[in-house]
Amino acid sequence: MNFLRGVMGGQSAGPQHTEAETIQKLCDRVASSTLLDDRRNAVRALKSLSKKYRLEVGIQAMEHLIHVLQTDRSDSEIIGYALDTLYNIISNDEEEEVEENSTRQSEDLGSQFTEIFIKQQENVTLLLSLLEEFDFHVRWPGVKLLTSLLKQLGPQVQQIILVSPMGVSRLMDLLADSREVIRNDGVLLLQALTRSNGAIQKIVAFENAFERLLDIITEEGNSDGGIVVEDCLILLQNLLKNNNSNQNFFKEGSYIQSMKPWFEVGDENSGWSAQKVTNLHLMLQLIRVLVSPTNPPGATSSCQKAMFQCGLLQQLCTILMATGVPADILTETINTVSEVIRGYQVNQDYFASVNAPSNPPRPAIVVLLMSMVNERQPFVLRCAVLYCFQCFLYKNQKGQGEIVSTLLPSTIDATGNSVSAGQLLCGGLFSTDSLSNWCAAVALAHALQENATQKEQLLRVQLATSIGNPPVSLLQQCTNILSQGSKIQTRVGLLMLLCTWLSNCPIAVTHFLHNSANVPFLTGQIAENLGEEEQLVQGLCALLLGITIYFNDNSLESYMKEKLKQLIEKRIGKENFIEKLGFISKHELYSRASQKPQPNFPSPEYMIFDHEFTKLVKELEGVITKAIYKSSEEDKKEEEVKKTLEQHDSIVTHYKNMIREQDLQLEELKQQISTLKCQNEQLQTAVTQQASQIQQHKDQYNLLKVQLGKDNPHQGSYNDGAQMNGIQPEEIGRLQEEIEELKSNQELLQSQLAEKDSLIENLRSTQTSPGTNEQSSVTASARDSEQIAELKQELVTLKSQLNSQSLEITKLQTEKQELLQKTEAFVKSVPVPGESEAGMATETTDVEGRLSALLQETKELKNEIKALSEERTAIKEQLNSSNSTIAILQNERNKLQVDITDSKKEQDDLLVLLADQDQKILALTNKLKELGHPVEEEDELESGDQDDEDEENEDDGKDQDDI
Repeated sequence: MNFLRGVMGGQSAGPQHTEAETIQKLCDRVASSTLLDDRRNAVRALKSLSKKYRLEVGIQAMEHLIHVLQTDRSDSEIIGYALDTLYNIISNDEEEEVEENSTRQSEDLGSQFTEIFIKQQENVTLLLSLLEEFDFHVRWPGVKLLTSLLKQLGPQVQQIILVSPMGVSRLMDLLADSREVIRNDGVLLLQALTRSNGAIQKIVAFENAFERLLDIITEEGNSDGGIVVEDCLILLQNLLKNNNSNQNFFKEGSYIQSMKPWFEVGDENSGWSAQKVTNLHLMLQLIRVLVSPTNPPGATSSCQKAMFQCGLLQQLCTILMATGVPADILTETINTVSEVIRGYQVNQDYFASVNAPSNPPRPAIVVLLMSMVNERQPFVLRCAVLYCFQCFLYKNQKGQGEIVSTLLPSTIDATGNSVSAGQLLCGGLFSTDSLSNWCAAVALAHALQENATQKEQLLRVQLATSIGNPPVSLLQQCTNILSQGSKIQTRVGLLMLLCTWLSNCPIAVTHFLHNSANVPFLTGQIAENLGEEEQLVQGLCALLLGITIYFNDNSLESYMKEKLKQLIEKRIGKENFIEKLGFISKHELYSRASQKPQPNFPSPEYMIFDHEFTKLVKELEGVITKAIYKSSEEDKKEEEVKKTLEQHDSIVTHYKNMIREQDLQLEELKQQISTLKCQNEQLQTAVTQQASQIQQHKDQYNLLKVQLGKDNPHQGSYNDGAQMNGIQPEEIGRLQEEIEELKSNQELLQSQLAEKDSLIENLRSTQTSPGTNEQSSVTASARDSEQIAELKQELVTLKSQLNSQSLEITKLQTEKQELLQKTEAFVKSVPVPGESEAGMATETTDVEGRLSALLQETKELKNEIKALSEERTAIKEQLNSSNSTIAILQNERNKLQVDITDSKKEQDDLLVLLADQDQKILALTNKLKELGHPVEEEDELESGDQDDEDEENEDDGKDQDDI
């Protein structure tokens, strides 16, 4: 307070003495008047003076105004005046245009008065409680005052509101106010409240802020709305940017689908007002917040998936290919589509299928690349297209293959009617515009990123340089342009392409070294003492030469690793080479490019490094340095160790694959066993049914026996004979049906036995496979023994079932023979009645015909029963062979366990050999160190303990020499 009085006294243009007295008198009236009208009039007068005499009113009246807020809450008018007065004192928004020094002084006053107001946290809590009043004259000035406090000292006020009970919830009610002025100012208040405070952002989001803000945007007309839409979009960005929790909540709440109507813009040139451009720009930025490369990969991919499923990506591609779209909106749309498709295969595939509405239709990628290599297009647009192409190829081997394939001879359109992406990249690579060279080189490098197959495919590309001359490979043409001394930007782009191409691709290194002019050119560039501008090119040449050493497979005798190292030592010097290599990471633009994937440069001359290339430099710089300092013996030893480790890894991988295959086979066998169990249960049910049917047949046979046992000649009349002849065919038919059922059941049992034989064969093949580790073999053998025991039990069950069925069939045969004998005896004993001989002859013929038919059917049944008995014998033989197979499997399982023990011993021997080799390597490293040869840092770390022991031995030796 004293400081503020000093500021007031030091002002040259201060108020007159009468006005200061007036303010003092008004403050006295506010403090001492007992009538509400007097206090109200005094506060209204202070409000009128607060704009012009801000400092004086603030110093003298602030405490009185706060007291009014506490004591006169029943009168909304005086509360409104007090809030307006405090707003005028604290806010800097209403200041008129004055000199810069006066403006700074007024801003200082605002922050100082804010500090005084919030020093007592109860004042902010009081203000929050006043916002619950629905009266317009209280709520609106309260919102403005709290917004001004947040603008002056945001973090302090945010902390007070955060600890205040229901503080944020009270402010969220402002969005539901029916008065647009309060609602709109409430949006501005929440903007200031949520700025850079993750805790408040989460509370606001869970207070249903997303739904309310999206409703407001829809009510205001989406992108055609006014500044209220802009304010809502800024608030949404505050809630979502760098807040993974809110982003996840926004995605799970299906709010991404609500964004699609924002981008339903027409294809006409009209209707692009400045406010609409601003709104669309913010909407696109909001999408980029959700799919930013800096977000967690899982959150980004889920948002990308939702944007494709709801049609948002399709809507953005429509804007991308539309006509009449402003340049800045088109650029931001390209950047947005880039991040929506980046690293997500489904979206990348869709983008590859998008065609521009031209005649004939052209792929969107081709249309965009035409803009990138066109030097008349705006610089920011060309950067955006390059970023889009990079995002399309990011982790997209399918897309990389499609781009490279457009350069291969078999896919180039001979008619020349269409231009492919590869042709555009080659055209940009060799154009006269250095920026086109750089962009095309970086784009082509991204088509090769982490894809050894396409690096090899690109070696097939041949270029026709001029008429009459033979074609030249793309690799050779790049080196030719390098040697011609073009612009730095062009050379940097080509060197980045070559470094990306040759890294992790020994075949490409061999092709590069086949040209005898390449290595002398690189050594000459590195060895020269050039200016600072050329140092970057020298560093990249050193990196390229280091790649040819590190990824060299020694297939060319003249350019083996050791010879290249000797060449560097003679013409450049190892220290000078490493120093030139370090120029890359020390460049001022290197760190800038390594921060974000998007190529964002203020002007073309800053376009030097690519983000992915900075990762490659960081990965290769250390290993190339180590490779340069290694001797040939160390290289040989390292290669031997690598081969040994590779062999060991291959053995381990082989065993892992075997274990995996056996696990799969065991799972299949488990499924088969469960299936067989179910079938076995079904067979048992069928056997039970057959037993019941056989019992029924026994009862029927007993009935027939009783009927046939009545051999009284007096009852052998023709009518009885006819009745007997009527019953016997019916019963024999039933017997025939039952025999057919038994035959089918035997066939079913035979098929089940065949399935079990196949299962036994599978078990046998599984047991004869190569050995695995001890634990898995014990488990597998235990499982196999259980399965074999189950199979034995099932075979015993089947045997008993077959025996019981054979007994039943035998009984049926004997009973049938008895029945036939009785039938023949009955026919012979039938007397002839005293009728005419002609009638008797006819009836006798009829009876004999029926008897002959019955005899024929009986013979057929005998044959079928004989066949069934033969089949039963065959089944018994199959069961015996199954038992012998089980015994063989048990013997083979024992042999398998012995093989497993032997393989484990061999693996232990390999590990002992590896340990011996490690000891030998450590001993050789120590000897090299004693002889003064440089030792690698990793080797020193690994042999640190051994070095300590050697140093102690040397100290002991010195002490003995001194003695």
